[in-house]
Amino acid sequence: MFVATLIAAGKLTGEVVREAIDRLDATGHDVGAPHWLDEGDAADIVFHGSLVSARAELAKMDHGALDVIVQPLGDRTKKLIIADMDSTMITVECIDELADYAGLKPQIAAITERAMRGELDFRAALTERVGLLGGMAESVLAECRMERVRLTRGARTLVQTMKAHGAHSVLISGGFTAFARPVGEAIGFDKVIANELEIADGKLTGRVIEPIVDASTKLETLKAEAAAHGLPLAETLAVGDGANDIPMITAAGLGVGYYPHPAAAEAAAAVVRHHDLSALLWAQGYSRRSWVLG
Repeated sequence: MFVATLIAAGKLTGEVVREAIDRLDATGHDVGAPHWLDEGDAADIVFHGSLVSARAELAKMDHGALDVIVQPLGDRTKKLIIADMDSTMITVECIDELADYAGLKPQIAAITERAMRGELDFRAALTERVGLLGGMAESVLAECRMERVRLTRGARTLVQTMKAHGAHSVLISGGFTAFARPVGEAIGFDKVIANELEIADGKLTGRVIEPIVDASTKLETLKAEAAAHGLPLAETLAVGDGANDIPMITAAGLGVGYYPHPAAAEAAAAVVRHHDLSALLWAQGYSRRSWVLG
């Protein structure tokens, strides 16, 4: 049994829900009556049939502000969330913003974009970008964080609601501890894993301290955290936007691309392109009255 969750906060009409039901019915699925999670915002449609064909058919719906997440019904409420930081839990890429303080943002941002698209090896791209920041004063890290870093809307609500219902949470970033630790604390993550910049005499040396957090680290963390909490991978949620998130996204019970680059969008089981991170609470069956607002 599967569930399709239609999300169009403040804009979801009965006609759109009816279209989704008709599409599923026309493609051979056994469809139940719709259930409003929050009227006008999000609705569930439970059905029997093919997960793959249902995803393909509902992806054809073109209503602008509509996100559709289709998944098995039984394990939809997740007990572990593993989340990327840059452009996922926060609105910026920290290394690009740091580069702006050095007058190198266009050059470094271009490398970041290619790495997130999967066109460059992540480790090599990280090493190159950090190398360009060598000599920057350590104080710029805190300055950049205070001036540029903002939490993504819904980030705290997502994590705090899941934790209130018994889930464990891990923030894992290919970015840097100078940003990830304060961000993780502000959102309420149980654990934070990120890269550490080498600093000497109050300045960045242009090197990252090994081991580097990369795509394989994210995947292994997902598996290790699930095992540590006695959870099957079906009960895990992974969310990210870039190519280095793909291994954990594809391994998780629900892998979500959040405003993703094309490679991550193609790999993800679900994509959020129109709404904030609270959409992932509706996807898990939480109505707004059970959210922990933050």
